[in-house]
Amino acid sequence: MTVSVLSDPGVTAGVGRTALLVAHARALEARRPDAMAVDPFAEHFVRAAPGCEGWPLHPDDVAPGDPLWGRLAGYFALRTRVLDAYLLTAVRAGVRQVVLLGAGLDSRAHRLPWPPGTTVWELDRPEVLAFKQAVLDDLEAVPSACRRTVPVDLREAWPQALTDAGLDPRQPVAWLAEGLFLYLPAEAELRLAGDLDELSAPGSTLAYEIKLGLEAANVRANPVYAAARDRIGVDLLALFAPGPRPDTAAHLGALGWSTVTRTPFDHAAGLPRAPRPEPDDALAANRWITGVKTR
Repeated sequence: MTVSVLSDPGVTAGVGRTALLVAHARALEARRPDAMAVDPFAEHFVRAAPGCEGWPLHPDDVAPGDPLWGRLAGYFALRTRVLDAYLLTAVRAGVRQVVLLGAGLDSRAHRLPWPPGTTVWELDRPEVLAFKQAVLDDLEAVPSACRRTVPVDLREAWPQALTDAGLDPRQPVAWLAEGLFLYLPAEAELRLAGDLDELSAPGSTLAYEIKLGLEAANVRANPVYAAARDRIGVDLLALFAPGPRPDTAAHLGALGWSTVTRTPFDHAAGLPRAPRPEPDDALAANRWITGVKTR
């Protein structure tokens, strides 16, 4: 099936282009016999977007030790696996409302085995959601949950848009902010955490990713960053929010959340291709935080 290419999909520059980076990492991972996660839609998103010519189409095309399509792509594959498991754990415990903040090209509403009665809301900029929908429509893709898209800028009044789209704050929610907080200014991160708390009944869960702060010059010179910038035009260092980072976990704790902070490497056991620590590591400052609202 041929997927139409959109001229202005909202994913060709800036933070939007990171969605293509992650989608292509998932596409490569899906072709591996020992895949950490399988996303059958990711390749179609990349093929439909302009500016991805020359990106490797198969893991065999990736050189050993490639910092971009090897190490960084492996990081995204591991993150996908871990966060898939987080969401499925929440719904198996009875949560039936799932919210993907900054959903980008996430296809979980279509590819995960949701229990009956689950609704998945996807929040992102209108042009990103329109691009994704066009690709899904060309594929005649059918979601495995009730899927509702909420076209909104998360710097604006998104809680009202979400409740207008049917979210019930009286019932628990499984929130996911995958690859979002990294790009928010500190005050915006705290504000978003406070907003989602107000929509969260006890029993709600949250997973999000952060960097601890500005990395040292030797880490900023890591080949992962240089490869993303020079080979595909994604300057991650320029996109990461500057300045000191807030302690959002502590902020949530004061609001009644119990949180756990882990490194990506904590999840690598038993997965031979999962990234391990290395000198001057571009992944060393990354943290994955999960929480449950207890009161």
